[in-house]
Amino acid sequence: MSAVVRSCPALFVSAPASGQGKTTLTAALAHYHRKLGRRVRVFKSGPDFLDPMILERASGHPVYQLDLWMGGADHCRQLLFDAAAEAELILVEGAMGLFDGAPSSADLAALFGIPVLALIDASAMAQTFGAVAHGLATYRPGLPFAGVLANRVAGTRHAEMLLDSLPPGLASFGAVFHDPAAALPDRHLGLVQAEEVADLDIRLESLAAKIAATGLRELPPAVDFAAPPPAMRFSAVLAGQRIAVARDAAFSFLYPANLDVLRALGAELHFFSPLADTELPDADSLYLPGGYPELHLERLQVNAAMRDAIRAHHARGKPMLAECGGMLYLLESLTDTAGRRGEMAGLLPGHAVQQPRLAALALQTAPWPKGELRGHTFHHTRLESPLTPLARGSCPNGGATAEALYRDKRLSASYIHAYFPSNPPAAAALFQP
Repeated sequence: MSAVVRSCPALFVSAPASGQGKTTLTAALAHYHRKLGRRVRVFKSGPDFLDPMILERASGHPVYQLDLWMGGADHCRQLLFDAAAEAELILVEGAMGLFDGAPSSADLAALFGIPVLALIDASAMAQTFGAVAHGLATYRPGLPFAGVLANRVAGTRHAEMLLDSLPPGLASFGAVFHDPAAALPDRHLGLVQAEEVADLDIRLESLAAKIAATGLRELPPAVDFAAPPPAMRFSAVLAGQRIAVARDAAFSFLYPANLDVLRALGAELHFFSPLADTELPDADSLYLPGGYPELHLERLQVNAAMRDAIRAHHARGKPMLAECGGMLYLLESLTDTAGRRGEMAGLLPGHAVQQPRLAALALQTAPWPKGELRGHTFHHTRLESPLTPLARGSCPNGGATAEALYRDKRLSASYIHAYFPSNPPAAAALFQP
């Protein structure tokens, strides 16, 4: 019996390196086609929370991760197959450079046959643009390659010079002129969160207008997405369990797929704000994801009622998972780069200080007692704690990063952002009574 296939126009936006403008272009594409009345679904390759916030605003739909290591090929295949059932355009934004990492964006694009659009920052280039484009197109034989687009171009003459440098047969989608006013703002962990960009909708309108002047104004060719093998079914071990999930400007690093897994396991999710609320929802378990607590020290410190509620939850022996920023919130104190110190919940002994430079960036396997979870770590803080780690994570590519996993009663805490689809039973165990 032949496999079930769904077809949908699709494009994979990549680049020679980070910082070339991939998120900006992908958001522009999504918003442009959405304005034409098309149903657009956007994915982000690799672990990321901030880019998907922008892409969700642009497309009008939640943005899921496609990651061959964290989620696996069948999980990615299922996400694409489901999207193709309703979308009129699928966009995937790559991570870093096209061939960076293992697995890379090129690996993902090749596996699913999604043509690659190479976006190249040409602001400091002339004819070398053609050499870079040729290298991206030919470095890996068999890679589906749609063509190239020049970004941050100075003007019409510059665009002509760039596009004339392309070798015969290499498709060009034109050029996007440099426009600082439309650029998306960033900070120490990446782009600023979508809700913090007051004029984001205006910027998206401006970005979408630029697409009309390029070869990307038409839909790309359709790609066939095959159905994955039948997924392993897990029992609803969290049926009847109420999980309180922190979600606000300080705690916003939530994978949509993680929430889907918890619901599929039977849990009932109730969202709350450690910044604004003074009590927890009536819940059996608590999930404190990562985010930017260091930007909200005063509000977190002033909200003593919420800290008391969380301490009471812990004292009753109820399960709690705290990831990265969520873990920092449970320490005795957190200090930002300006030296401002905020009193935190005090459930975990220790203090964290934000550093001026990146402290850790790596994929991680988290060996929790009831099963391994895959995920990643990305932070600018240094933690000092007398607490002995339950275990340490490991890096799949042999890197030295090995984040600590802490356990105190039913509190599980780590810098690692776990991806629940990597092992749903292990995720469930962190929330079970």
